[in-house]
Amino acid sequence: MITLMSPCAIGSEKILSNELRQYKFHPVSNATGRVCFSLDSSSETPALSPKKLQVIDSVSKSELAALYRINCMLRTADRVYLQMAVIPCNDFNDLFDGVRTIRWQDWFTKDVRVVVDKVRVSSSVLSSEHSIQSVVHKAIYDRLGKSWGMELLPETGKTAKIRVYLENNVASILLDLSGMPLHRRGYRTSGGEAPIRETLAAILLQLMQWRRKTPLHDAFCGSGTIPIEASLYAHNIAPGLGRTFALQDLAPFLGNDAQEMMNNERVEAAKRINTDCLVRVTGSDCDPNIIRAAQANAERACVIAGKALQNAGIDARIPRPDFTVSNFSDLAAPYQNGLLLSNPPYGERLGDRGTASELYSSMQSMFQDFPGWDFGFITNHDEFEAAIGKKATKTRALKSGNLETRFYMYREEVDNGNSC
Repeated sequence: MITLMSPCAIGSEKILSNELRQYKFHPVSNATGRVCFSLDSSSETPALSPKKLQVIDSVSKSELAALYRINCMLRTADRVYLQMAVIPCNDFNDLFDGVRTIRWQDWFTKDVRVVVDKVRVSSSVLSSEHSIQSVVHKAIYDRLGKSWGMELLPETGKTAKIRVYLENNVASILLDLSGMPLHRRGYRTSGGEAPIRETLAAILLQLMQWRRKTPLHDAFCGSGTIPIEASLYAHNIAPGLGRTFALQDLAPFLGNDAQEMMNNERVEAAKRINTDCLVRVTGSDCDPNIIRAAQANAERACVIAGKALQNAGIDARIPRPDFTVSNFSDLAAPYQNGLLLSNPPYGERLGDRGTASELYSSMQSMFQDFPGWDFGFITNHDEFEAAIGKKATKTRALKSGNLETRFYMYREEVDNGNSC
């Protein structure tokens, strides 16, 4: 059974699990800030901690295709890791022997440079992250050296990254398949101040249960991340079409058959793009330079999708989101209903907290200027509701990287016909 793990923003685990199910992957278990999942539908329920060593077996062509596909498709995950082994270990010998059992030579080229980049430990006999890192690294190189008959590896090639979670005396050994974080879509080279991560923007859209035909506006659009992510979602554009992944440097993905497989996956992803649907996505900001950056980012995102369509033999154009220069106080609702979703400036990142409070207080007018609309605002300001003068329908704490935020959701009440 192939098991994978994806870290995500803390507070978004259910969102990621739902996205995985949408793509026919099967969540196995959730932990804070990460989701384990498999390709096997029989693994829907969490398994107990294993009492014996479990090591990845051979991987089929269809499974390799799935590993590429999930990296290309996921909107809300930070990365994708392949679980190479699950190792019960009460001492370093158990850990070393377990890691050495993995057939690393099937995954790496002879010039590979292996880095154990992160170790996380909880409730385990082994507690030194540095020592665990050293033992895992040594075991991998011992296996590779003996398999290839080499005393020293040149380490002149691509870097392969390993992550280790040791919990309740069970170690999960994970191979990074993504490389650059998945929020690096490939379209944003201009960021404005305090840009929101693309993955977090995608999470906010799902938390608001936004539908493609619903008008969406971002009144503080900055570099355009929220409108661009909304457009990608609305047109069913795979967010990874414009980038490469670490798995493409692994041995199973280097042959001609693998190259053809990955191209076929991109073609199939392009065929799923919907260019005919009604999408009304807009953004505004008071800075003309920022708006120009947003327009350039949106253009790159749509060009990436357009090239994918051409490669698939499809003659179609992706509509661009519309950006305008405007202060939020000058806006008026262009439609009877919709969603206003924004990442307004806040203290620690763009100024002092007092200035942020004044801004939020002046934002009260938006509720009158956009009657019938839903609203979503993400900020790290504890007194946001008091400042804006309205209690949120629902809030969600989200931590992306080192940034702790809260997402405030305002839903328009629907008249059910029972009022007098």
